[in-house]
Amino acid sequence: MRVADGPPQRIRDKGQQHLPGDEAWLIGEHRMSGEKKYYLANPPANTDLRTLAATIKARWICEQAHQQMKEELGLDHFEGRSWQGLHRHALMTMIAYAFLQHRRLAATAPKKKHQRAPASANFARRAPRHSRTFRSTTAAAMPALSKMDLQRAAA
Repeated sequence: MRVADGPPQRIRDKGQQHLPGDEAWLIGEHRMSGEKKYYLANPPANTDLRTLAATIKARWICEQAHQQMKEELGLDHFEGRSWQGLHRHALMTMIAYAFLQHRRLAATAPKKKHQRAPASANFARRAPRHSRTFRSTTAAAMPALSKMDLQRAAA
């Protein structure tokens, strides 16, 4: 299909008419609910249908995120008059949205049964000059042995 987005040209008494532009895909979707949706896309002619469908569905995700930013974070509440102010407002809204999404995903993530303790960040620590007894996190979780059990283990 060719979309009429080419250069305008006067055609007889019809006024300015656009000539056909580049080729584009007209994609139709018939949903189970009976609803029909149509999309116009311009990928290369050799694009497979799976890629085309994934591209269309990715648009839905972007639209949902935009709607959430408008409803929850006030993306559409900017009343300034400068491009720079609008840009900053949109940027701060997107940062807040990313933070909230991270919190939502962390709250719904399944907890692992056997989580390891996080690695220590003290890479440049020197060895202590005096002896200390360190308790590991696993030792604190284990019950202490009584003196009778220790004497039996030594025998």
